[in-house]
Amino acid sequence: MTECIRCAETPRREGGRKGPGPAPAGRRGQSLVEFSVVALLTVIMLLFVVEMGRMLLVYTTVANAARAGVRYAIVHGSTRPAGTTLDSASGPASNPAQILLVVNNFASAGPLTTSLLVVNVTYPGASNAPGQPVNITVVYPYDPLTTYFSKTLRLGSAAQGIIVY
Repeated sequence: MTECIRCAETPRREGGRKGPGPAPAGRRGQSLVEFSVVALLTVIMLLFVVEMGRMLLVYTTVANAARAGVRYAIVHGSTRPAGTTLDSASGPASNPAQILLVVNNFASAGPLTTSLLVVNVTYPGASNAPGQPVNITVVYPYDPLTTYFSKTLRLGSAAQGIIVY
């Protein structure tokens, strides 16, 4: 009996079999295991990217809130009239209410819980006169979405300016 040409050209596989068909008994779950490993690594990488993006967004919001507070402080020095409105002078006491309000308002635009913000405003020269420095430090406890690491990170930023008005 002659063998067909097509069957003769088909290379032999493990176990001496020819052509397509089910895999040998020892290799039947290989694709499932490979898919599981690759799917798990892909999901872990995706969660890492999302977490890092969220952390960057929170840090940027904290840093920009500190900058907004410094900007407010440098243009609302002792040359402004005294008072408690947003248009009045800020400082030289520690943590003036106007600057805290500006920082909290700016931070509320991002994904932050403003009650968790720790804001520290200092006037190193003990004055809010033009030419004097003002320092603002903002710290926020970052809570990750994934609870694999139960550690809470403290993201913070400091900004300094020289009072202009």
